[in-house]
Amino acid sequence: MNAIRAMYRGENSFDFLGKSKRVFLLSGILILISLVSFTVRGLNLGIEFEGGVVWDVPAQKVDEATIRDTLAQFGLADARVQKVSGGFDTWRVRAEITDFDREVEITEALAQAAEVSPNDINRSEVGPSWGNTVTSKAERALVYFFVVLALYITLRLEWKMAVAALAAVVHDIVISVGVYSLFQFEITPATVIAFLTIMGYSLYDTIVVFDRVKENTTAALKGRTTYSDVVNVSMNQVVMRSINTSITSLLPVLSMLIIGSWLMGAVALREFALALFVGIVVGTYSSIFIATPIQAMLKEREPAWAQRTVHARRAGDVGIAAAADALAASNYSRRAAPRPRKKKPRKRR
Repeated sequence: MNAIRAMYRGENSFDFLGKSKRVFLLSGILILISLVSFTVRGLNLGIEFEGGVVWDVPAQKVDEATIRDTLAQFGLADARVQKVSGGFDTWRVRAEITDFDREVEITEALAQAAEVSPNDINRSEVGPSWGNTVTSKAERALVYFFVVLALYITLRLEWKMAVAALAAVVHDIVISVGVYSLFQFEITPATVIAFLTIMGYSLYDTIVVFDRVKENTTAALKGRTTYSDVVNVSMNQVVMRSINTSITSLLPVLSMLIIGSWLMGAVALREFALALFVGIVVGTYSSIFIATPIQAMLKEREPAWAQRTVHARRAGDVGIAAAADALAASNYSRRAAPRPRKKKPRKRR
């Protein structure tokens, strides 16, 4: 209980930067797994990106083997068949065909196999040119996001923080999409929108940490505190805020996944909520353990901070607790210092 209270008050002394090597190793392993999955398994792109036809077949009286046998008669043995649970279970069949007459024949065959009317099967089709348009727009949206992000952070804070924030966003994208590749979750336009949303969320969380680091850096310039200690103190002060923000964000997302998708069968909600869930978890992790350590490493290479670190180590004046006390004293003196009074102009007689 005392540790939790200390976290809420920002009085922890956890060495975040001291654990950065292990964290970078873990992130490197996750990124490697994601890249291997991209190469071997690829992405399960939705019909909106690849084009084709999707049938939703009622699953009450037909199993997957029967569905695949029916599709094999039309040369579609490699078609994707997926069961969608929630409400009324259905088999979702996706194939890349463009012949309308053939679509009608397949629909009638699937209806006969499922012992339903062809009108009971929902069918949707997307042309390949429209799918390419959606893909190119999604790629442009991602590039524009990176450009605006870099300019904003550079102007608002500094370029080293912009580099660290971009590295964290790339980290989030690779691992989040890697999860989709590894488990073959379908990527739809709703998924892309969710990814853009969580990148903005991750950016917000990162800027909160950076803003506190910048504030404490100003106070540390008056003393002998090293930049690593400034960063550690700042992260201990805001870590609970990041955790609380993530928990309050995850609760409605979980409600969409459990109630909306699993119980009510809203597939669109599942695609959006799943991407949000993965992204929020990865984004919270990266804003604390990826973005700030990278920014600290870049900043510590500056001659002034490097020299200060050498002097502090020689004097034995290194440590999070000592840095916290020094920053607190500096902030207090800055607030308590009397403001200089303006001299009133003398009245001429």
